[in-house]
Amino acid sequence: MSKSLVFTERLGQILVITINRPEARNAFDAATAKAMSDIVDDFDNDASIFLAVVTGAGGTFSAGADLRAAARGELASTPERGGFGIFTRPPAKPLIAAVEGYAVGGGMELCMACDLVVAASDAKFGLPEVRHNVIALGGGLFRAPRRVPYNIAMELLLTGDMQSAATLQQWGFVNRVSEPGQALAGALELGRRILRNGPTALAATKQIVRAAVDWTENEAWAQQMAMATSALESEDRREGVQAFLEKRDPVWQGR
Repeated sequence: MSKSLVFTERLGQILVITINRPEARNAFDAATAKAMSDIVDDFDNDASIFLAVVTGAGGTFSAGADLRAAARGELASTPERGGFGIFTRPPAKPLIAAVEGYAVGGGMELCMACDLVVAASDAKFGLPEVRHNVIALGGGLFRAPRRVPYNIAMELLLTGDMQSAATLQQWGFVNRVSEPGQALAGALELGRRILRNGPTALAATKQIVRAAVDWTENEAWAQQMAMATSALESEDRREGVQAFLEKRDPVWQGR
């Protein structure tokens, strides 16, 4: 039986997504992008899973696109979700990157498709495309300036230099730094903290924040309500209020 290029493990209401091409430093080819896209579809469609963590097998997050596959004419993308099966349409629910080793090129852009980043202290990040006269077209050019100050983003993009997890934490790109080998554990700890809260509210919050970058303030007042309504009218909303009145922990259903 052939191995799964991307495999999952469910831990309660958290889905762990593991890129599984360690022999290629978890670089993405067309088949890996398709596998990721299918998994993200399933994650979005399963109301009983509230949050996901994406990581890489073999001590590396991702070295980006598989250049050998690209040389054969393969595109590491899908029509539905774009590059790596996730770049243009990330999941609607919260997604955390757990980074060990290298997150380079598309690997760093994969982090930018996530909402939070937990990285091992010895992890390295970089957008080195310009060194090969290539352009970071996986979202890096417009997402990097949203994650870090403009001048820092330009340094990353124009020098192509590698950066440490500690440096990127100072710049606000990395949320937490863990001991080597403990990035997934750190991401799961952060995920469990998040999941104390209502899952439909979490999903709506993410969707509003992501969409708001394209709104004026006047538009935001009107348009946020369309995305908030499903959460405000959900069973979880009623459960949250009832649990508060009864002074107990809520039991979330994701609907």
